[in-house]
Amino acid sequence: MIRSLFTLASSILALGWCAAKAADEPFRPEPGKFPPLDKAHSYWGELVFVDHANRRGSIRVQSTGAFRFTAPSPFAMLPYGIVRYHGATADLRDIPLGTVLHVRAFLPPDPKNSSVPVLPVNNKENTAGFRAPGTAPAENHVLLLEDEPSHCQHEGIVWKLKELELKNHEGTIIASREPKQGGGSKASEETLTFNAATRVWRGREHLRIEHLIAEGAWPASGKKSLGGQSVLLGISWNPTPGGVFTRFHISDIWLDDAAIQNATQHQTETHKAFMRCRWMPGWIDAVEYGKFGRATVTATLFGGMDASLYADFKNGIPALMNGAENTLKHTEGGTAGPSQMAARGTIHTVTKTPQDAPLGSSGIQIRFETDLITEGLRPTRVVRVRPADWPDVFAPREEYISNGASSMEERFPTPAIFPKY
Repeated sequence: MIRSLFTLASSILALGWCAAKAADEPFRPEPGKFPPLDKAHSYWGELVFVDHANRRGSIRVQSTGAFRFTAPSPFAMLPYGIVRYHGATADLRDIPLGTVLHVRAFLPPDPKNSSVPVLPVNNKENTAGFRAPGTAPAENHVLLLEDEPSHCQHEGIVWKLKELELKNHEGTIIASREPKQGGGSKASEETLTFNAATRVWRGREHLRIEHLIAEGAWPASGKKSLGGQSVLLGISWNPTPGGVFTRFHISDIWLDDAAIQNATQHQTETHKAFMRCRWMPGWIDAVEYGKFGRATVTATLFGGMDASLYADFKNGIPALMNGAENTLKHTEGGTAGPSQMAARGTIHTVTKTPQDAPLGSSGIQIRFETDLITEGLRPTRVVRVRPADWPDVFAPREEYISNGASSMEERFPTPAIFPKY
């Protein structure tokens, strides 16, 4: 009887969810074209697994069901997909497991080469067993992956803190997401947990809950109204006692603009150093072949990077270009590293499109001339390129393909690594 009632309730929830999502038609990107963001399927949940070298992982997707019952759903970053953490561009390796992320994703552009399981197109409607609807979307190739403060900045919203209840340096906060400038419809309130490990940021200070108590800003125990204080929050998930199906946890509180700007700048510098060692990604728009291996390659640089990285691409500078997989792994590495295997030449022109570029594209196109083009430099193929004065370093073994002649398993470790729930 209980099982029948549970099944009926799940069916009702599923019907409501499907009706609300009727206009959310699956979209499959085309090779060589940046897909429109408004065609992406949106969802959010907890990061539970990362394979940073292959730019993929798994997310426990938030839904109408009990969060702890939800099996992780694999995702792969599109080659031009952007990761944002603390308001700045990031690599998957920068994001701690347990972080709640907002996802904008599509169907796999080429199912044959998908590095994560390819699911039926309508899989987000699947409620087999006790699966909640929407927790295993077929749209698992990601254009934009953002943590909570990045998402709030992107959407122009903040968290308004209404009331807290505290005991032994842990407790709950009632809060709501609202437009930063005010106005709009009344936002629904959520109850979030926090504890002694929650980090509090004020200007350049790193505080703990006990510091707020010592200052008198928060009580040692009991309830206190916070009066709608505007903050940005880092959100994660912890198992919650008391039979609560879904309740998220506050990992960080940024109390003012100076605090989040400091975090953003730190992440920006982390990613700039990373990109200068791994080379700028892009894809090839066209190749004009000359004699005896000479060629001029026109390529578009991918978007989302700090402006100072793009500024290093200038007319007339020497540069190197190497083929890459959709995971952005160098395809020519070997023991000597990608610099030895890459095509060398000169960037003759750098142009910027006058109109706004779609998300994923920088809108910056380069023309690169080389006297010895390599096999991986073909139209629509992904490449990595660097100005010659960027660091010449060896990529770690998991981030390149040995000698360009390895098995498909090394190019794309198969989806079999993901557990079947």
